Amino acid sequence: MPKPTPDDANAPKLTINDIAALAGVSKKTVSRVINQSPLLNQATREKVEAVIRETGYTPNPQARALALGRNFLIGLVYDNPNQQMILNMQRGALEALHGTEFELVIRPVDRGSAKVMDDIRSFIVRQRLYGVIILPPLSENDAIARICDEEGCRYVRMGSAVLDDPEHMVVSNDRDAVAEAVRHLIQQGHKRIGLIAGPHGFRSAKERREGFELALSEAGISLPRSLVADGQYTFESGVSACESLLDLSPRPTAIFASNDEMAAGVLYAARLRGIEVPDQLSIIGFDDTPITSRVWPPLTTVRWPIVAMGRAAALKLIGTAIGEGHDVSEPSTFSSTLIRRASVAPPPRD
Repeated sequence: MPKPTPDDANAPKLTINDIAALAGVSKKTVSRVINQSPLLNQATREKVEAVIRETGYTPNPQARALALGRNFLIGLVYDNPNQQMILNMQRGALEALHGTEFELVIRPVDRGSAKVMDDIRSFIVRQRLYGVIILPPLSENDAIARICDEEGCRYVRMGSAVLDDPEHMVVSNDRDAVAEAVRHLIQQGHKRIGLIAGPHGFRSAKERREGFELALSEAGISLPRSLVADGQYTFESGVSACESLLDLSPRPTAIFASNDEMAAGVLYAARLRGIEVPDQLSIIGFDDTPITSRVWPPLTTVRWPIVAMGRAAALKLIGTAIGEGHDVSEPSTFSSTLIRRASVAPPPRD
């Protein structure tokens, strides 16, 4: 049988049986090569791969899915009010999946629902997912990881602290990054610094608050309860929390908001009261979303590498399937960094 070339427009579409015949192996052997099975010797694998390259053969994705018992779908499961974070996570995952057989399927859920675990299990089973990326705060629930294991579905959890084995994690250094941000305020001379915390039950909110408190403790600065306001990672909660802090007497000279949406709310609330930023109030946020460089003054913030984290999470799931040996021997740890802009200045003189 002559070997058709990839640019032969008149050649019939090759099948897995054709590749088996050309390579002198069984159909099952070709299937094992395509599906990256370890049950082959290297010489046989290389012989089949050479035929696939020479002929330009493209495996049938439906047939592969049937053989694997899975579709080429990666699920993204979340319940998070920070929509920019969700968008950035999608962007990173899609970058990793580009040019592969895999597609991304988005699934928002309600973590407060009594049926949330059933909903997640149903999503995995119904879509026959190859793998799933779990975003915080859902990722902090070990029961979801157990569901994935029970259903034979690969998973990666995203978090602000290590929650699982390295192959199942991408993690950021929120605590250290926030401590650096607050040290920057202290170096500018601020001592009365307000905190707008994230939602209760979010590990990211806990890690960021601990970083905030660590920097104050290092500098010997106390943190009265009145200087801590609760937020929900939304613009509106940032406005409300800021108003409560600005009602204090004396009011804070700087505010750290646990995400950029709330930091933008702080800027809005300060403007409503005629408080100049940064001359009368310094502001720092967290995320480095586009809004931070589009408001005036541009907001100092902590750059959270969420796109890179999304890309890494997807690659952890599909690396073996696409034939790239991505290293998962250690947690994929990503460092957040302080981005200094015009919203921070020394405090006003008394």
